[in-house]
Amino acid sequence: MASRKGGTLYIGVTNDLARRAHEHREGLVLGFTKRYAVKTLVWYEEYDDFREAIAREKALKEWNRAWKLRLINEANPEWSDLYPFL
Repeated sequence: MASRKGGTLYIGVTNDLARRAHEHREGLVLGFTKRYAVKTLVWYEEYDDFREAIAREKALKEWNRAWKLRLINEANPEWSDLYPFL
């Protein structure tokens, strides 16, 4: 999720992306995402195995910012909000 194009990024894992994205969008989640207005779903991956999802989340959190921005830009160059398409 992002605050705006090129803005603050948040990476997380959930078993219900639509619910979790809604919580962030509405400011229902206290902490980082609310403080920095991170409300736009700009990229996501789906996994059948939750352990794989957690491993991927941990790996992405270790990436430098440029790599994360490139990943988003390649899949969603306009940084369009993907939430309506869930």
